[in-house]
Amino acid sequence: MTSPTDVFAPFTDELALALRIADAADAVAMARVDSADLTIDQKADATFVTDADMAVERAIREILSAERPNDGILGEEFGTEGNASRQWIIDPIDGTHNFMRGLPMWGILIALAVDGVPQLGVVSQPALGRRWWAATGAGAWTNVPGAEPRQIHVSDIADLEKSSISFQSIQQWDEAGQLDNLIRLTRAVWRDRGYGDVWPYMQLAEGRLEFVAEFGVAPYDIAAVVPIVTEAGGRMTAFDGEASITKQSSLATNGILHDAYLSFLHGEGSVL
Repeated sequence: MTSPTDVFAPFTDELALALRIADAADAVAMARVDSADLTIDQKADATFVTDADMAVERAIREILSAERPNDGILGEEFGTEGNASRQWIIDPIDGTHNFMRGLPMWGILIALAVDGVPQLGVVSQPALGRRWWAATGAGAWTNVPGAEPRQIHVSDIADLEKSSISFQSIQQWDEAGQLDNLIRLTRAVWRDRGYGDVWPYMQLAEGRLEFVAEFGVAPYDIAAVVPIVTEAGGRMTAFDGEASITKQSSLATNGILHDAYLSFLHGEGSVL
């Protein structure tokens, strides 16, 4: 699968590489799905890592080292190496806890950031047969089984009470001291669900949700998401409204309602 080639963009070659890397990573990950001998270890932060996480990141790093030796790499499992100003950012399996329980809601995230700004992103969910990708100036795209890739766009919903939101998990918001604001927001919108991990961001980019937000995120959790959301016409910031992937929070919206959501998250909005 390749990105449409009739659209000029400055990162066309890098996006084509990222899509090829995703193909290789998908194959490594899918070979370990529901494996009886899957190795699971616990990290210092009490989260889990599997041998699949490690194998996928190794496979991605091997390709990048061969094809982009002058670029840096930041990965969840093996840290940072090389050039920090032009850096590939990798989450080999986003949703490890789903992966280890045999749930299909996990993804492989690949991004390229230049001077800290994500310029391309690929999100692959091979257990669902889905993939999304974008690069600056090239739009956001997804695969459609049995058809040509199609360009995606966020929704044009402009009324808070008509919007649908995903908040990841109650525990996460409670630990961040934001549970009261989340509950207030759920009372002002049409629908709320905790879909979790990377999938709801992609649904937002396709126009099916208007808000996805979470806390405790690292750059590798969201770097690949940023170009896809923004090239689809949305907006993505930290909870303070700054466009940053290093502030340990993320808020993705359809853009139209971004400021209204921020008001609620800072205790300023009112229930309609």
